[in-house]
Amino acid sequence: MNDLLKVVSRYADAHHRGGIAATPFPGLVILRETLPTELLYAVSKPLVALVLQGRKRVSMGDNIFEFGAGESLIITADVPTVSQITVASRNEPYLAFVVEFDHALIESLVVEMGTAPFTVGEPVRVESTEKQVTDAVLRLLRLLDRPHAVDILKNQLLRELHYWLLSGRHGGAIRALGIASSHAQRIGRAIARIRDEFAQPLRMEQLAETAGMSLSGFHAHFRTVTSLTPLQYQKQLRLIEARRRLLEGVPIARAAHEVGYESVPQFTREYGRMFGAPPAKDIRDLKTLHGTSA
Repeated sequence: MNDLLKVVSRYADAHHRGGIAATPFPGLVILRETLPTELLYAVSKPLVALVLQGRKRVSMGDNIFEFGAGESLIITADVPTVSQITVASRNEPYLAFVVEFDHALIESLVVEMGTAPFTVGEPVRVESTEKQVTDAVLRLLRLLDRPHAVDILKNQLLRELHYWLLSGRHGGAIRALGIASSHAQRIGRAIARIRDEFAQPLRMEQLAETAGMSLSGFHAHFRTVTSLTPLQYQKQLRLIEARRRLLEGVPIARAAHEVGYESVPQFTREYGRMFGAPPAKDIRDLKTLHGTSA
């Protein structure tokens, strides 16, 4: 872990922009923060985040996860989360290596690895990081010092990393992402449709058809996979997107209508319940926190 921390720290120091250091590997980034952060609302894609330094808190619904160096956050569905880095400093910044799961790679490996159980449970969990995973990440990142080798070796090393993730203690939940008939993947197709059409009225029958399920089965499995109902999911997605637009300077009424609200007062009430303050105050406070003009 110490060797990996050194490599990640050196790369992040040289390449981070706004707390994120991109890498030449698709879906792989390094997070770096030198101070604790405010609450961050997002709809997370399936991923694993290996924390190397500092601590973070992530909540999904009523579940709260606290974790730090030597632990990994695993998210196996597109779910709304609230996160906050709680321990970080200039001398010891928060550092995490994030891998968005490659579904095609998982599907290929699941076929080659043969029959094994997959599980559908809580879409967010925290586990101790396994040595095989950190070793694979270290070999991958060492390519950064050898740019000529990246294109030649990255695919096999990304494949190895996914293999060890599938082989580990949380492999059953990840494996479900690569099985076409699994509830996780079928609900994932419906989630993709909600994300593409979040501003439109939900048509449950169409979503159930997209998932290849009966209407009652769709509702039950959607809640199992995401911990939310489809309507709750859409509402959180709309509000998170509205907040992003408000931060870009879009007027409140326009932002509300663009994300699908017909009533601005309803939007304001629901926004306040989710973010703890009405839109104008929330955006003003955020801009003040970041040192920008409201």
